[in-house]
Amino acid sequence: MNELPPIAKDPDPRRRHERLRGLNVSHGCREYAKRRDGMIHAMDGGLWLHRHIWKGQPLVHLVSTDHARLVAYGEALGMPVTHLQYKPLKDPRTEQRREAWHWDLGGPVYPPHDERLNGGM
Repeated sequence: MNELPPIAKDPDPRRRHERLRGLNVSHGCREYAKRRDGMIHAMDGGLWLHRHIWKGQPLVHLVSTDHARLVAYGEALGMPVTHLQYKPLKDPRTEQRREAWHWDLGGPVYPPHDERLNGGM
């Protein structure tokens, strides 16, 4: 039996998308219509998929204050931990800066939309 390549390196776009969907569900990723709600989810240690456009291209930041959860996600995806970015963020409930990290997910690892991830859409 042939072992599949890491998701990030999977050459089959359809299979890669399905594997990304499964990864996002199994790791408890959530999306929110309101940025504030997503930020609160991330501040509570959840994994928040924040979609936006960067330099004209769709990009997702997968944000959390839980470093270990983000590292586990990246390992499952096949991303080097050196690509995990540190950026303290302000908790909207307290206005206090907190340690936070994010993955940039774009191109072949851009997460497909999935209604199961809607935390507050």
